[in-house]
Amino acid sequence: MATRAFSRLRNPIFASILLRNLTRTPIREPSLPVNSKFPVLGADYCTPFRLYHDGRPRGPLWRGKKLIGKEALFVILGLKRFKDDEETLEKFIKTHVRRLLKMDMIAVLGELERQEEVSLAVKIFKVIQKQDWYRPDVFLYKDLIIALARCKKMDDAMQLWEDMRKEDLFPDSQTYAEVIRGFLRHGSPADAMNIFEDMKKSPDPPEELPFRILLKGLLPHPLLRNRVKQDFEELFPERHVYDPPEEIFGLR
Repeated sequence: MATRAFSRLRNPIFASILLRNLTRTPIREPSLPVNSKFPVLGADYCTPFRLYHDGRPRGPLWRGKKLIGKEALFVILGLKRFKDDEETLEKFIKTHVRRLLKMDMIAVLGELERQEEVSLAVKIFKVIQKQDWYRPDVFLYKDLIIALARCKKMDDAMQLWEDMRKEDLFPDSQTYAEVIRGFLRHGSPADAMNIFEDMKKSPDPPEELPFRILLKGLLPHPLLRNRVKQDFEELFPERHVYDPPEEIFGLR
C-alpha cells in the first residue's frame, strides 16, 4: 500500500528516493536501555493485577453494611411496624423473632439499640435470655443499659442492672459512667451515689471518668461531692480537682 501511495506522487524523482530509503532501512522496534527505571512487561502483562488504587472501597467496607441479613432486617421492620399494637407485636415475636439464628438475633438487638428503639430492644433481650445457647454476657447488658441510660429510661436500666448483678457480672467503667450521667441528668444524685458505691466494690481497678462525671454533676451538692473528692484523691494522687467558687451556687 505504501508503494502505491508513493507511486501516485506528482514528482517521480522524490517518490523514488523515498521508496529507496524505506527498503534499505527496516523498521525496528524501540528498545529500552539496560539501566532503565521502567519495568519491562512480559508476555503475561494482561494479567488482572493493578499497581494502583482504583478508588473503589475494599472488601471490609462493603461487608460492614451487610452484617445484618435479610431475615434480621425483615424482623426489625416488623417490630417497628407493630410496636404500638402489643397483641400483634407478641404474635410477630413468636412467629418470626424466635426462629432467628443466634447471630441474626444479636444483630437485631444491636440495631434496635443503635436506632434508640430501647423498648423493643428490651423485649428482644428477654427473648435471647430464653434461648438454649444463651450464656450471661456482660457486653450484652452493657450495650442495652447504656442505650437505656442515654434515652433516660432509668427504671428499665436499673432493672437490667439488678439482673446483671444477680448473674455475678460487673460492668466496666464506661457503663458506670453512662449510668451515673443518666441519673444526674434525671435529677437523682442519690441513685448516682448508689452506683458509685457499687463501682467501688468492682474487682476491676477504677478509672478516672466516672469520678470526673460525679465531681461535675454534684457541684450543687457539696457534701456528696466531698465524699467523691476524697476517694478520687486517694486513688489518683497525681490528679487535680478543680473547685469552682462557692458563690456561684449561693453556698455563702
